[in-house]
Amino acid sequence: MNEMVRKFPKITEQGLDDLRQRIGVKIERTVEPWCYEATRDNIRHYAHGIGDDNPLWCDPDYAKKTRYGDVIALPSFLFSTSRIISGYVGGLPGVHAMWSGADWNWHKVITRNTELRTEAYLKDLIEHDTRFAGKAIQQIYHVDFYDAKTGDLLADADSWCFRTDRDQARENGTKYTEARERGRRVYTQDELDAYYKYYEDEKIRGSETRYWDDVNEGDELPVMVKGPMTATGFIAYAQGWGGLYIRANKLAWKLQQKHPSAGIKNRFGIPDCPERVHWEEEFALEVGAPGAYDYGPERASWLTHQVTNWMGDDGFLRQAKSQVRRHNPEGDIILIHASVARKYEENGRHLVEIKQRAEQQDGELSAIGSAIVELPKR
Repeated sequence: MNEMVRKFPKITEQGLDDLRQRIGVKIERTVEPWCYEATRDNIRHYAHGIGDDNPLWCDPDYAKKTRYGDVIALPSFLFSTSRIISGYVGGLPGVHAMWSGADWNWHKVITRNTELRTEAYLKDLIEHDTRFAGKAIQQIYHVDFYDAKTGDLLADADSWCFRTDRDQARENGTKYTEARERGRRVYTQDELDAYYKYYEDEKIRGSETRYWDDVNEGDELPVMVKGPMTATGFIAYAQGWGGLYIRANKLAWKLQQKHPSAGIKNRFGIPDCPERVHWEEEFALEVGAPGAYDYGPERASWLTHQVTNWMGDDGFLRQAKSQVRRHNPEGDIILIHASVARKYEENGRHLVEIKQRAEQQDGELSAIGSAIVELPKR
């Protein structure tokens, strides 16, 4: 960072008034999605980006023996088919945006080679007072996902970002005061091996059908671990998901010509994308984060990964909700705990509600989530 601390654009009442005019208006033009189609490779790349090797998404030979007859897309794959659901927010140029949660509903399985079409609009703006940056604006979008050929509604979702003043977060934010004072954790090999045991024991239910009859309220799901967080891991997710502003050479220049605030100069004086908070510690600290950190949609996808592992090939994820509560900087390890909160029948469906809580290695809350799964009955 330069010796002189730069100042970033701020949230203004004029900017908010302009943004409010967009509420409820269908978005006609936006950045094209990373994936238009649920191809074998696109599905696998997204799955591997969250560390998910479920053969139902990744292995056609396995999948052809299932009732689907081919690989299908994991539910969270749809993040790669809309930049808006993933945090590409409009208005308030230069003001930081942190993806912070989503409420998803899935209506149909996304089969291999499905072509996706989306419709989106700004749903609401809500003002908050936060420990991270004082005044923050919750900017909520709604997106519908359609099969482009049949017109069938496959899923719908709301997602939101918090818009924050970078200067305020860096200079006056208190959310990470204790974490900064504590310093970064350096792990022993024994500590790492204890976490890696979760990977060794991770079970994908797969073809072993989980029946609704056999599930009981209070049942615990296997703990899922993600991490230790590394910039490499964050980039691996971006490879499958596509990112928001990641462009190279001429395409980066074209983006910055159209949206100057998308090119924030780095230590070499070169405009670079604001998304580099996820791999460049120096810039992450400038915006008030505790260090280079994970992506919000990535974390939401970890929560659904735990559920799809548990439900097996014959389950269907109907609904998932997630709320991000803190940054996961490099070095953090996340443990996702979950249990069955409710078992019920509705409209002829046999459903299970799951509650989730993700904590980092020191017990600090990272995210909360819930899911509703439809299971077969004996």
